[in-house]
Amino acid sequence: MAYQIITDGSCDLGAEAAQQAGVRVVPFYVTFDGKTYKKEMEEIGVRTFYQEMVNNPDKFPMSSLPSVQDYVEAFTPYAKEGKDIICLCITTKFSGSYNSAKTAEELLQEEYPGIQIQIVDTSVNTVLQGNLVLEAVRMQKNGLSFEETVKEIERIKVTGRILFTVGNYEYLIHGGRIGKVMGTAASTLGIKPLIMLKEGEIFPTGVTRNRKKGLKRLIEQAKEHFEKIGESPDDYRIVVGYGYDYEEAVEFRDQLLASLQTYSDYKTIDIYQIGATIGVHTGPYPLGLGLLKKYDR
Repeated sequence: MAYQIITDGSCDLGAEAAQQAGVRVVPFYVTFDGKTYKKEMEEIGVRTFYQEMVNNPDKFPMSSLPSVQDYVEAFTPYAKEGKDIICLCITTKFSGSYNSAKTAEELLQEEYPGIQIQIVDTSVNTVLQGNLVLEAVRMQKNGLSFEETVKEIERIKVTGRILFTVGNYEYLIHGGRIGKVMGTAASTLGIKPLIMLKEGEIFPTGVTRNRKKGLKRLIEQAKEHFEKIGESPDDYRIVVGYGYDYEEAVEFRDQLLASLQTYSDYKTIDIYQIGATIGVHTGPYPLGLGLLKKYDR
């Protein structure tokens, strides 16, 4: 039986990549004034969101999760067609999007009892979630059944890592993420935090004195990660995620690729823009890499 892959706006695939992959994205909402919430990508573009942040550094935007109704509206057309649904949601440690989707699932199961709906807590977010979604699409294209795809998603999601840095601490402090990241060192001038996301949580992995050193250190950490697990980057899907500064992301991608090519046969790395769901916590200058094992390696 055919199945549809759905995800929430944290995946940061962008409208074009999602459309090409045949994935339905249920957007998050973002607000700058605490009153007017707009759907990301549909009512406010990612570029506009970051420009607003850059222009108003004293403003702290907030995001809000998709509602149960948003998910019901997303699921219903496929349920009507008799299609099963696999929905991949941002880690429950960061958002209640999964809970909205679960409630929508319960409502739909009453109306369409013959449909299988599986809501997945991906335990990841942003470009790493996008990686997982694209792997699920690949599974589907390669003929894996609904059950097999769900099983493989669960198996590979724990291999995911994001290694990243941010422009400054302000947004992490404001978003309540800083306690886990750096604690009291946050106020130290000029220090750039290095952060890792794994299994739905963020952890500090070091600090550097400036941005360039920080980015160099992220590339070293990627190499150390592969050495530690004894695996090749060739078996992984690797992407670069950035916020406002695309040129910096290209430069970082080229340096990362040059490093990977000293110990693997890696050829190309895609660059994705980190969306508002995560951008409200990182500020306009997040930059880093996401890596996830390919299901068939």
